[in-house]
Order: sequence, then structure tokens, then C-alpha cells
Amino acid sequence: MKVLHVIPSISPIRGGPSYAVLETVKALRNLGIDSEIVTTDDNGPNEVLDVPLAEKFEYEGVPVFCFPRFAPPPKGVSFNTDRAFLFSADLTKWLWQHTRNYDLLETRYLFSYPSSCARIIAQIQKVPYIVHPTGQLATWALSQSRKKKQIYSFLIERRNLNRASAIQCSSAGEAKDIYNFGIKTPTFVAPVGVSSLVERPTAKQKLRDIYRLPGETPVVLFLSRLHPKKRPDLLISALSQLAQQNYDFHLILAGTGEPDYLSYLENSIASLGLAAQISFAGFVAGEDKYLLLQGSDLFVLPSFSENFGVAVAEAMAAGLPAIVTSGIQIAPEIAAANAGLAIEGDVDSLAGAIAQLLDSADLREKLGNNGKILAQRRYSWQAIAKDLVTVYQSIVQQKKLPPDLAVRSF
Repeated sequence: MKVLHVIPSISPIRGGPSYAVLETVKALRNLGIDSEIVTTDDNGPNEVLDVPLAEKFEYEGVPVFCFPRFAPPPKGVSFNTDRAFLFSADLTKWLWQHTRNYDLLETRYLFSYPSSCARIIAQIQKVPYIVHPTGQLATWALSQSRKKKQIYSFLIERRNLNRASAIQCSSAGEAKDIYNFGIKTPTFVAPVGVSSLVERPTAKQKLRDIYRLPGETPVVLFLSRLHPKKRPDLLISALSQLAQQNYDFHLILAGTGEPDYLSYLENSIASLGLAAQISFAGFVAGEDKYLLLQGSDLFVLPSFSENFGVAVAEAMAAGLPAIVTSGIQIAPEIAAANAGLAIEGDVDSLAGAIAQLLDSADLREKLGNNGKILAQRRYSWQAIAKDLVTVYQSIVQQKKLPPDLAVRSF
């Protein structure tokens, strides 16, 4: 079986979906599925990846075809302030010439040219395809650039979704969003995986040495894009309440963001008198990220909306107790496994949850151990890839989705 994965960008700056497609393809290839990726050279708003163009090359251990994006996007075409429309004429030509060579396409994102184009070409050439919306049909996501998305949905994406062989969701909550959007295409759940971590016994001490922290000071970790959707400002406000109650903590904000928003956060921190208790780590990857995950004491992500939340799963895999808001759609799984605290997205609830964990090292250890078990059981790349193979086989053989993976109507 030969499968093509289509995604607008594989840049690590773009977050979870870029990471997920690379790890998915790697796991599928380990199971003997001939999987490849086609994408653009996007690397954020102002840069492109330094990679070969219009030819197959190896990127992070998997085969990739990359084509130049058109940037900046035409006025009025971008549907997301972080992910441009990413038109690519060369990509269009390649898809037209090569789509029929694949048994199946898996396409990620809505409202972005590469994925939309691939779905239309697959329809014309009668190649089955899967749509992975990556959370873009959640209520909060649809409220952003609402008019543009309504028009684009009417003209293109509703047809693409309705003609798909299946829709892949990362959580049951995302499957409900699909249903609420009025799409009746067969839907299945396959979560995002996380890689197992090599234990780093000295991580806590190393992290405190880097940030010059006392050994007893608990480290709170925020690891995600610094963006209003992720609400680091809410976390800062909650910690301001705790600082006034003389709680000892140090927050590390790990991620990048738009300069104006970063300035806003820095000004808020200064005005609240928290500059000595908060550090900006910038974008982290590799050993730097593993050090943060294993050296911190608790993880917080208070997002408005996440179809999954890769950083949350990574934190649990590292044994960090997680505090998440109800907009993160794996929050029910975390609560059911007693792997963290799932709360409403207001400052008092967040401050109370953080205080609860700061007050009890035993509770942090208990929730962290439960999170590690959940991550190992539920978010193994090997297990997820095996489920995907059964879905692929069902689609290629024109059979119904496996009943243990298919989502029934809500």
C-alpha cells in the first residue's frame, strides 16, 4: 500500500500537527506501509525551510517532497493569522501528475491551499482520501475569520469533507465537532502519539542550575506557542494571585510568538511584579525540550481550544502532572485517568488548581505517575500506526471502518 500525507507545513514552528505527521509516517513505514509526505517550504511567516525543492529527500528520517510556497498570501486569502493559505503552483502541478500513483491520501488541515487542492484532485482522479481537520472545526476555531471560513466552507471544504472516505479525529470531542458541523462522513478516532523518553535523573538539578533557582522552588512549565489561543496571559494572572499569597514558584514560558504579543506578555509580567519569577525560554526542541519536561514540577496549558494537545501528552509521558482547561479535548481522558486536573478556563479555577499541586508533592507524584501510564497505554506511536493501517485497508478495500475505531453518531 502506498499512502501520501499532505500537509501545508512540516516546520517545527507550526507545532503539533507538523510533529505528528512526521512521527506518523515514521511509524507507518516501520510497519511496511510505503508512506511519503508532500508539503511546502513554509517555516513561519517570514522564513522558509532550507531544504531541496521538487525532489524527494529525507527529513527527520522520512521521505518528503517539498515545494515553494507563495508568501505573503494574497490579501484577504489567509484564514489563520498563524498559518497562511500557502498557495503553491508547483505543488499543484506535482499533485496533478502524481496523486494517481497512490492508493490513499491523508490530508491535514482545512482552509489551506495544499490540503484543499489535494482533496479536489483526489476526487477528480478517484483516489480515496482521509481528512484530518486538526481541530479547525471546533467552535473557537470557526469563530476566527468567521466570514472567510463560511465562504470557503460553502465553496470548497464542505464538499471535500462530504466526499472523503473517512475523517480522522484526535479525540472524541473533535468527532463531535465534525457532527455538529453537519458532516455525516464516517469518522474514526486516532490520537496523536508521543515518543518514549530516555530518563534523565539529573534534569531537575540541571534546570535549576540554568535558571539559577533554589532546589526547593517548584517549576511550572508552559510549553506551546505564545498565542492568545493558548492563554499564557491567563496563566500569568493566576500566578499573580498566588504570588500575592506568598507561593514559591518559577514559571518557564517555552515557545515563540508574534513580537507584539510577546511585548504584551512582558509588559504584563513587569506590571504585576513577576519578572523574577517568570522566564522566557523561546522555542525549544531536542535535548532542551526534554530537559524542561523532566526538570519541571507541573505543566499547565489553559487553551481556549485544542483538538488534542501534543504538549500535554508529552508532559504526561515525562511524568508531569498536567493542568488543562475544558477546551482541550483530551481533558476528559486526563480526568478519568486521574492524570491531572481538568478545570474551567477562568483565573480563579486555574489559580486554585496550581495551588493544589504546589501544596502537595505527593499529589504531583501521583498524578504524574498516572499520566505516564496513560501516555504509554493510549499514545504509543506503534499502537496508533497499527490502527491507521486497519483503517487504510478498510478504505482501499471499500469496506466499513473497523467498529472498534469508528465513531457512532452523537
